[in-house]
Amino acid sequence: YTYLTCPTPPQSFMHTHTHLKIISSPLSSGNRFFLTAYGALYISDVQKEDALSTYRCITKHKYSGETRQSNGARLSVLDPTETPPSVMDSFQSGEVQVGRSIELPCIASGYPNPTIRWLKDGRPLPADSRWTRRLTGLTISDLRLEDSGNYICEVTNSFGSKEVTGRLNVIEPLRVTLSPKNLKTGISSTVILSCAVQGSPQFTVSWFRNTEPIVPDQHFSIQGAHNETLFITAAQKRHSGAYQCFATRKGQTAQDFSIILLEDGTPRIVSSFSERVVAPGEPFSLMCAAKGAPPPTITWTLDDEPVARDSAHRASQYTLSDGSTVSHVNVSNPQIRDGGVYRCAARNSAGSAEYQARINVRGPPSIRAMRNITAVAGRNTFINCRVIGYPYYSIKWFKDGTTPLPDNHRQVVYENGTLKLSDVQKGTDEGAYLCSVLIQPQLSISQTVYVTVKVPPLIQPFDFPPTSIGKLMYIACVVSSGDMPIRITWRKDGQEIVSGTSGVTIETKEFMSSLQISKVSLQHNGNYTCIASNDAATVSSERQLIVTVPPGFRVQPNNQDGIYGKSEVLNCSVEGYPPPKVVWKHAKGIGNPQQYHPVPLTGRIQILSNGSLLIRHVLEEDRGYYLCQASNGVGSDISKSMMLTVKIPAMITSHPNTTMAIKGQNKELNCTARGEYPIIIRWERGDTVIDPDRNPRYSITTNPNEKSDEVISTLKLKPAERGDSVFFSCHAINSYGEGRGLIQLTVQEPPDPPELEVREVKDRSMNLRWTQRFDGNSIITSYDIEYKNKSDPWELKHATRKISPTNNQANIVELHPASVYSIRMYSYNKIGRSQASKELTISTEEAPPDGPPMDVILQPMTSQSIRVTWKAPKKELQNGVIRGYQIGYRENGPGSNGQYSIVEMKATGDSEVYTLDNLKKFAQYGVVVQAFNRAGTGPSSSEINATTLEDVPSQPPQNIRAITVTSDEAVITWSEPPRMTLNGVLKGYRVVFWSLYPDGEWGEMQNITTTREQVELKGLEKFTNYSIQVLAYTQAGDGVKKKNDPGPPAGIKAVPSSATSVVVSWLPPIKPNGIIRKYTIYCSSPGSGQPAPSEYEANPELLIYRITHLTRGKQYLIWAAAVTTAGRGNISEKVTVEPAGKAPAKILSFGGTVTTPWMKEVRLPCSSVGEPTPTIKWTKDSEDTTIPVTQDGHRNILSNGTLVLRSVKAEDSGYYTCTATNTLGFDTIIVNLLVQVPPDQPRLTVSTTSTSSITLAWIPGDNGGSSIRGFVLQYSVDNTEEWKDVFISSSERSFKLDNLRCGTWYKVKLAAKNSVGAGRISEIIEAKTHGREPQFNKDQPLFTHINSTHARLNLQGWTSGGCPITAVLLEFRPKGTWAWQSVRTNTSADIFLAELREATWYELKMKACNSAGCGNQSSQFATLDYDGSTIPPIKSARGEGDDVKKLFSIGCPVILVTLGMALLFIIRKKRKEKRLKRLRDAKSLAEMLISKNNRSFDTPVKGPPQGPRLHIDIPRVQLLIEDKEGIKQIGEDKATIPVTDTEFSQSVNPQSFCTGVSVHHPALIQNTGPLIDMSDIRPGTNPVSRKSVKSAHSTRNRYSSQWTLTKCQASTPARTLTSDWRTVGSQHGITVTESDSYSASLSQDTDKGRNSMVSTESASSTYEELARAYEHAKLEEHLQHAKFEITECFISDSSSDQMTTGTNDNADSMTSMSTPSEPGICRFTASPPKPQDYDRGKNVAVPIPHRANKSEYCNLPLYMKTDPFFRKQAELHDPCPVVPPREASIRSLAARAYHTQGRHMTLDPSKQQALTLSHGGLSSLTSTATLPQRTLTMPSTSSTSLAPSGAVAAGAGASTSSTGGIGPTPGSSKVGGSRDSLLESSSSGLGRLQKQNAGAYSKSYTLV
Repeated sequence: YTYLTCPTPPQSFMHTHTHLKIISSPLSSGNRFFLTAYGALYISDVQKEDALSTYRCITKHKYSGETRQSNGARLSVLDPTETPPSVMDSFQSGEVQVGRSIELPCIASGYPNPTIRWLKDGRPLPADSRWTRRLTGLTISDLRLEDSGNYICEVTNSFGSKEVTGRLNVIEPLRVTLSPKNLKTGISSTVILSCAVQGSPQFTVSWFRNTEPIVPDQHFSIQGAHNETLFITAAQKRHSGAYQCFATRKGQTAQDFSIILLEDGTPRIVSSFSERVVAPGEPFSLMCAAKGAPPPTITWTLDDEPVARDSAHRASQYTLSDGSTVSHVNVSNPQIRDGGVYRCAARNSAGSAEYQARINVRGPPSIRAMRNITAVAGRNTFINCRVIGYPYYSIKWFKDGTTPLPDNHRQVVYENGTLKLSDVQKGTDEGAYLCSVLIQPQLSISQTVYVTVKVPPLIQPFDFPPTSIGKLMYIACVVSSGDMPIRITWRKDGQEIVSGTSGVTIETKEFMSSLQISKVSLQHNGNYTCIASNDAATVSSERQLIVTVPPGFRVQPNNQDGIYGKSEVLNCSVEGYPPPKVVWKHAKGIGNPQQYHPVPLTGRIQILSNGSLLIRHVLEEDRGYYLCQASNGVGSDISKSMMLTVKIPAMITSHPNTTMAIKGQNKELNCTARGEYPIIIRWERGDTVIDPDRNPRYSITTNPNEKSDEVISTLKLKPAERGDSVFFSCHAINSYGEGRGLIQLTVQEPPDPPELEVREVKDRSMNLRWTQRFDGNSIITSYDIEYKNKSDPWELKHATRKISPTNNQANIVELHPASVYSIRMYSYNKIGRSQASKELTISTEEAPPDGPPMDVILQPMTSQSIRVTWKAPKKELQNGVIRGYQIGYRENGPGSNGQYSIVEMKATGDSEVYTLDNLKKFAQYGVVVQAFNRAGTGPSSSEINATTLEDVPSQPPQNIRAITVTSDEAVITWSEPPRMTLNGVLKGYRVVFWSLYPDGEWGEMQNITTTREQVELKGLEKFTNYSIQVLAYTQAGDGVKKKNDPGPPAGIKAVPSSATSVVVSWLPPIKPNGIIRKYTIYCSSPGSGQPAPSEYEANPELLIYRITHLTRGKQYLIWAAAVTTAGRGNISEKVTVEPAGKAPAKILSFGGTVTTPWMKEVRLPCSSVGEPTPTIKWTKDSEDTTIPVTQDGHRNILSNGTLVLRSVKAEDSGYYTCTATNTLGFDTIIVNLLVQVPPDQPRLTVSTTSTSSITLAWIPGDNGGSSIRGFVLQYSVDNTEEWKDVFISSSERSFKLDNLRCGTWYKVKLAAKNSVGAGRISEIIEAKTHGREPQFNKDQPLFTHINSTHARLNLQGWTSGGCPITAVLLEFRPKGTWAWQSVRTNTSADIFLAELREATWYELKMKACNSAGCGNQSSQFATLDYDGSTIPPIKSARGEGDDVKKLFSIGCPVILVTLGMALLFIIRKKRKEKRLKRLRDAKSLAEMLISKNNRSFDTPVKGPPQGPRLHIDIPRVQLLIEDKEGIKQIGEDKATIPVTDTEFSQSVNPQSFCTGVSVHHPALIQNTGPLIDMSDIRPGTNPVSRKSVKSAHSTRNRYSSQWTLTKCQASTPARTLTSDWRTVGSQHGITVTESDSYSASLSQDTDKGRNSMVSTESASSTYEELARAYEHAKLEEHLQHAKFEITECFISDSSSDQMTTGTNDNADSMTSMSTPSEPGICRFTASPPKPQDYDRGKNVAVPIPHRANKSEYCNLPLYMKTDPFFRKQAELHDPCPVVPPREASIRSLAARAYHTQGRHMTLDPSKQQALTLSHGGLSSLTSTATLPQRTLTMPSTSSTSLAPSGAVAAGAGASTSSTGGIGPTPGSSKVGGSRDSLLESSSSGLGRLQKQNAGAYSKSYTLV
């Protein structure tokens, strides 16, 4: 590095330093040269050739353009040596303005090259683009205030470090604002100028006027802390001009100017009023406008008197924008006295102006009193005749009472009576003036006024004669006229002169004043003013006094010596007034001057301001005599001469700048010098003086040149070395200076190898940069670069030859990406080649892939997505690791812009997949794929097109219209949706329609598909509303439906919440017609004047909004509207509300009906407001009372008043009341909660059957609170479990199953559906189509023809049985053979058996089959002999050969074993089929029984829902013991559970010992076949009686069936319940082994259901199936220890009174049953188990006993058995009396009466009466029933009461008959239950809580 400075000229040459700029000479050696901002040249990377040039700097004056050139400088380039860093140029401190740029120099040297680090305030520089680090320093552009601070430059290399610190202060530039900017005002006004300075502090302010400094005087004053305010007082016209304010700080200067214009501002009237006549009381207004500078003030007078200021007289004044002053006088009620001459006078500091006119007010004329007037001579005077009143005839003036006026040209009388006297004269115009007003022809009035004239002073002109210093001066100021007394004063430059000061004396007499100066001096120069004044006026006269001074020398010139090349000043300073002018003259030569010539003034020679002569760069030609001459026109000129001698300093006149040498050769260097003698020559090598005595390689010789007065010196080098390549200098020295000659010696040799470095490495190229450290002092001629693969030898190198020496970098191309190369380099000069450079190892970068991805495949996935799959590019084209892929896609369709959208994904392997999402539906897309690696993106694949899949249309059909044609037919028309919204190919339209029921439910949704834009709907329900939707569909499916605006909110409330706010609540629309996006609340105030109401947006989820910032006591109208995507709907009704501070309790929530499906969480809101805060209370109606809602696990009341019901059940239905109360009032709402449940099971029957169809009919059950949407009919072939479903409309009540198999049994079941779900399935009924299996008619001959080889069979003998024969199979064989021959045919014609043996007996088997089954027929026949004769029958062949015997002896055992196994298999199969048949029958009967006679309990049930589970497992029957929480496991040591007396004491009737236990179980939903799992049992019912259930609800509370099992025993103690079916005495532990008798009855409804199960062909097997069901109980594992027998069945028939009794202890079926058509009773007996089986029953789980009340023992399903044990007392009353079977027929008639009973009633046996019923109604009722003694046990005292409808209990005494009667029965109210309560009953029991001392004791076994 090297650094050159360029010193600028001395300060005297510049106005400011910034006037110079540095001009760089052309430097063409690349970017190694840097020019600093202050003119320094910095050369980086110095090379040897840099020493061959001479460096000069040139400066140019910014304004004059003058240029200066420095002397030349040479570089001495040395070999680098390792040195610590040093700073060649640095900075100390600086101050720069904001926004400018600055360079902080920090130029360092050292080897190795040092690194530079900058710090600001001890921290590294922040990242900012304004900071630029250069080799020359730090450049900061766009400086800011925060850039101020201490900057540190640290330079460091491996040998040390150095740092410099400087301070930078950034200041804001000075900005000056002078206000006002331009001002135009009048003379004598006051002007204030303000100078506002911004920017750097510590500035000074100076003021100038017209570029001259302002000196404070009587008019000017400067004030302020920084002299920032200028005051001009009583401004005069001469003060006009340009005023400047200068702010200065350290060379900074800023200024602003203002133009002040002072003009004659005497006011003038620009607008006025005119004379007028007004009547008294008529208001008038007078206006007067005037202009002046400054703006004048206007005053008003009336007849020379100020206008009065009162309520009737008002005056105003204002100034317009143009400076005019306008004044008005308004007189609201003028009177006669308000008439006269009105004058407006405008006055300011410059003068005044007036205007006047008369205003006449009608009335009697008169003259006001007039004042005397004083007039000024020479001016005009007006005299007003102060007449008031109007009209008058005339006004006349008289002088001195006799002379009428006017009588000369100076007098004017105006029509209004004003007299004008112009140029008033003293004496002539003085006197009395009479004003005479003629008011009538002969009558006048008058007034007199006296005028006095005053004369102003008049100054005679005077002047100052020319004078000079030291003379006397006398000036007189004489007043030639004017009234006495007169006052005379003097002023100088505006300041009053005080006599006796500054040598000035003033003498004043009566009308004269003199000014005397005894000795005139320069200080007396100025303007003198004489001022004279009296009572009339003040006048003045001004003159200037000028004092002259001849020129004189302050400094005289003297002889001087000048040095060649230096600057010299020839001193000469003069004075005088006016200032003298100085002229310099020059006479060449050193002898006597002959002739002087003016000195030419150039840039080199100038005259300074003080008169001295400046010569820059003195030359030899400047020697000689100089004359300084001065003159100013006063006196004679003066002059003085001097001589300038020029001395020549020693200088080098000739030397070689550069010279070359070869290393090892001798070299001579010559240098020539001249100057004043004596001259000394000295040689230096670099900075070291050469001493030949110490270094013998050098020798110096010096010789004078006599011809040219020069000295020649020679330096010899013996020999030259590399170290001699430096600068040698010869120095010439004399007394006047020193000259130096610089010689650069270059010793040349071969260059050093270049230092090679890699600047940039790319994929296929690299950029190399090198530095030639030493070129051998010879210009490098070329470079060679060699490179190779690292693994190859240098013989396989690649070379780049003869690289230009001007290059220091090169690019190597055509490399392979991601490869490793070795590189080296050589350099050449004229001497030779260098050694090889250091070898570099370089790896090329990756390159973008050269190949596209392969095998691109597009696969549309959805309507908006396409899956793209592809493979990676070829390996050799990847050019690196594939990082990912870019997938470009664009739509190729009309209207597309053709631009690709790009998505990017990371690479995962050789095969890739990506799914493009959010594409347009059914649109074609073009896709390209590009691979990319770290280097970039490769080429794209060829575009492949694919179309997204079709989607559903996004808009519905347009213009939908519905036209009714008939009562059950309608026509729907529409138009096609817009094409752009089809999203595919339109396939057609789908019309969806459903009925709307009056209860708000929807009917079954149906749809019709068509391709037309019209469809006819037929078979509609008459007089029914239908909702119809039309949608278009494509291959993808159905499109959207038409959107409609939402309906209005169903309700709205607004209540006050505070004095300034109200709360609004509302209900959602009944028909939202879409998703509600928001609600808009409107609020308006009638009479407020606001045309539009305020709108508020509310969240669609909250349904509540608070409106604030309202006015207390003001009424507001509130309404709302819902908003969907279709738009804003209709508004709600409007409500009125008034904000109030304290308000009674109000409920924001709404009452009404809430309908919900069961098992949901329901929230009944009850939000309230009021002040004080209301309290909330919920109640529920129950009959005639209300019950408070208590909080438990099922019910919860939130803090905001909301009632939460979890898992609602049917019994939760009812009316709920919420009451909000505070001290000011209360409010209530009633909510009717309707809980919807699935519908009840329908009653299914078979109407008719045919060979291929079965017609079914049914009666729907209760709809569960929701309209039935349809029915699901399931049917299957009897011996299969493959059920088929048929969906039937809700309006149908019958259905025909077609295409059935002939003669086949079918099972059918039916279930209804509503909005909640599918209901209970009906009883499964079986029906058979007509037809049976084929049979052979024995009356028909089997064979029609037989011969010796053929036989013809008569197949027409087969009868089809009503079903066509599908196949006939024939098998025949000769008797005695094993093999059968088969023949199969499906014809009914004759068939021939051919190729028979003649004379042979044959066995024949035939089987004919149809859909109903197969019929068999077997026979034997014999063929004829060859002669046609018959053969005899076959006889036993005894004594045949041994082979036959042996065969028989071997075959018989085999045959017997085979037959035995087959028989065993057949028997097991038959038994299995028989058992499966019984199980199916039992299951069917169970389904029928459990669906009847719903009951409920009054006992509350609590606890989590747990429920019974009915499970059928074929072929094994299981007994499921429910009531899980109440079950105890009895171990080895707990065989019995004691039951105390107290546990039954409250529930036992002392008049009876016959007790029943009621068991509830729910209905079930059967989905597939006979396997039923009741874990999915219906929730939502509870067998808890609700006394206040509404009638509309009670019809749905029927979801549990209640069956009562009665047990009547003898007086045997029963205190404990045992697990082995034994009753143990409470005192002595006696085991009772008597059998327990149970009876169960089928209700009339059950019987009807049973009858519906049976087809017309199988009615006789009904009771047989019932018996079989009971027999299956004996197979149950848990009852296998009990003696379980079918005892008898009672069957009643409506046509007779016979009862059939059958008993069968061990039989599998009861065959002695008649066909029943009325209710009947079957009984069975279960006895205790055998003693040896006791251990098996130890671990049987039994329920915990609990109390039962009498009303809970009703009906029990036949598959449920209960063991209640209770205390037997003789006086107990039987709650379930024995009723003969025939009495069951009247129960349905009396059931209605039982439904209305509210409490239990017991009939007195003595008052009972028998009921008689006729055949069609009530008939005689027998009171006795003969039953087996071991089956029924009756008490000694019998009393009977009628059981509930649908339940019959049977019993008998030991030897007596019972008497039947009718009476109320407890528990007869038919109240439905829910699933929840049933589930709860399994965990908590039916009122199990013993703490409540209530509830039923039940033990239920569920058996199917």
